[in-house]
Amino acid sequence: MRTVTAGRVGALVLGVTTFAFLFVHDSWRPENLFLVPDLVLCALLLGAALAPARWAGRALLFAFGIAAGVFLTSVASYAVDGRFGAASALGVVGAVAFAALVARAEPVAGGGPTASAAPEGTAAAR
Repeated sequence: MRTVTAGRVGALVLGVTTFAFLFVHDSWRPENLFLVPDLVLCALLLGAALAPARWAGRALLFAFGIAAGVFLTSVASYAVDGRFGAASALGVVGAVAFAALVARAEPVAGGGPTASAAPEGTAAAR
């Protein structure tokens, strides 16, 4: 359970940092192609961090996957312009690292079906 808690903290840090970054770099302009994706990933990360324990692992994996995609696209956007987006690259590394951490977490009891366990009494369990 500690790994999911660490994932929750990571999602909060990544989401709040991304949201703050929008203010620090005056990114609230309509021509900013990343405004909507950044806001969506902030909402997903916050929602995943606050999700009930039963769904937290899945929600965190989904949110970190979306975040990694948005940040990686941002890194590529900088690269096309001949620059290096250090903050975006750090976001990619953080999102992938936390996704890997959460993926290794043990499933929560009563958290729904898993790939490795079938419900007792079913044909798959025999």
